[in-house]
Amino acid sequence: MLSEQSFELIELVAKLGSFTSAANHLNKVPSAISYAVKQIEDELGVELFERHHRSVSLTPAGEHFVHQAKSVMQSIIGLKQSTQAVNKGWRPKIAIALDGIVREDGISFLVREFYKTFSDVELHIHREQVNGCWQALNEQRCDIAIGAASNIPVGGPFEHKDLGELRWQFVVSAQHPLTVETHITAEMLQEYAGVCVSDTAADYPETRLGLAQGQRALSVPDWIRAINCVKDGLAVGCLPRHLITPFLQNGSLVNKPCDLNIADTRALLVWNRNVQNEAMRWLIDYLNNDQRLVNSWLLPN
Repeated sequence: MLSEQSFELIELVAKLGSFTSAANHLNKVPSAISYAVKQIEDELGVELFERHHRSVSLTPAGEHFVHQAKSVMQSIIGLKQSTQAVNKGWRPKIAIALDGIVREDGISFLVREFYKTFSDVELHIHREQVNGCWQALNEQRCDIAIGAASNIPVGGPFEHKDLGELRWQFVVSAQHPLTVETHITAEMLQEYAGVCVSDTAADYPETRLGLAQGQRALSVPDWIRAINCVKDGLAVGCLPRHLITPFLQNGSLVNKPCDLNIADTRALLVWNRNVQNEAMRWLIDYLNNDQRLVNSWLLPN
């Protein structure tokens, strides 16, 4: 039966070019090496080596075997390491980056169903902002990104699905001086701080959404803080409509016509197609087909 030792022996003989050299390397007699190689060839039903007077060389089948054996050996090593890791308490994991632009309602449903289905796989979920999901995908810090911005072209080993449209509105606090203006110009904005969310993608050009030219920024870590800063009158700015709808309805935020606008964009579900396992396939199928879950990311409360 083919074993790790079989692969190692064939590779050694191929590298040294003779049974005698391989025998000397292993402190065995040449006949033992020749016999072991013949047993492997009999099991495969092919000759791996052409026998010459004092040397051997790989047949085309032998070349194929040695090439594939290297891949198999890597898999065996990986299997050993992962099995040992599991024995020490490690579990396979899938990492999900959740863009700050999407609501978190769907996460609880996703986690509940996933952990019901898989008892031996961990979910690691973390927040990214602005272009952070793309950097996390490219650096393989996540396998799936929910809400990634569509303004970056989708390339590399990634597939994607459109989650929906992101609509932006310029808003101020109900008590802000700008509420009396019928239209807010870029010049008026110079007097007030503009709120923006810090981009977690350190390797991308800095993106500061919703600032007028020359306007002073108030940079915050997420959209919840951004909304609170505008509600408290500390700043003004363009905010995602699906997150501010309740505050527009209760009057704590006021939508105003403004020269400053952010173009409506699309939010994407993106995943790495090179990550192939049962848990990953389940997640992609779940996210693609559960309309209630998909709607929970972008629809207003």
